[in-house]
Amino acid sequence: MSEIETMRKSGRIVALVLDHLSSKVKPGATTWDLEMYALDYLKTHEPHAIPAFKGYMGYPAALCVSINDEVVHGIPSPKRKIENGDVVSIDFGVFYNGYVGDSAITVIAGTGTPEAESLLKVTKESLFEGIKQAKVGNHLHDISAAVQSYVEARGYSVVRELVGHGIGQSMHEAPQVPNFGEKGTGILIKPGLTIAVEPMVTMGSYDVTFLNDGWTAVTTDGSLAAHFEHSLAVTSQGTIILTEL
Repeated sequence: MSEIETMRKSGRIVALVLDHLSSKVKPGATTWDLEMYALDYLKTHEPHAIPAFKGYMGYPAALCVSINDEVVHGIPSPKRKIENGDVVSIDFGVFYNGYVGDSAITVIAGTGTPEAESLLKVTKESLFEGIKQAKVGNHLHDISAAVQSYVEARGYSVVRELVGHGIGQSMHEAPQVPNFGEKGTGILIKPGLTIAVEPMVTMGSYDVTFLNDGWTAVTTDGSLAAHFEHSLAVTSQGTIILTEL
């Protein structure tokens, strides 16, 4: 099995878990419930896949579950109950046969506001605008510029302090993949590049701060945030989204 085929398997496991979790985001559930659902799914369906986040730089859980103004890296807790209308971002990764899959989705618990629905729509669309630019012969920041221009044209902001990344046998590899930048800059994209593109978009300022847990990034102005992520492999035949179902 080739490296890309293995990464595709790893990515598909992540996609299946996130798809499973999306139906579990309901008012009354806790973020720890989601953690347990993810681990139970792996144990039952993919026992050879290892959660990639748990223990990474001391991170204590398999999932990141971030709610409303939490941008990323929210730590699951049995005390954190999901309420109707909450914007819930779930980030998940696994190691499978030595390679990492990493992806994120954002869903609304119960009934969301039109404003929240619009934020999610634009964030997800911006991810695919970025992916369109991930092709041989382009520059890395063509991806960044596409995300930024799409988001800002619709009145939202892209977080600057947190970025996408290279991915492979380690979760965070070079190069960094920012969600803002100037077209035609950054490294030249060549076949074999494997990266995670992950727009983090807010309804207000792009400034973030970190909570006392040392992990959770929140918007400084309390505005809602959304997060979508796919891992990609660029080949001479085209770009493969590794974390699609």
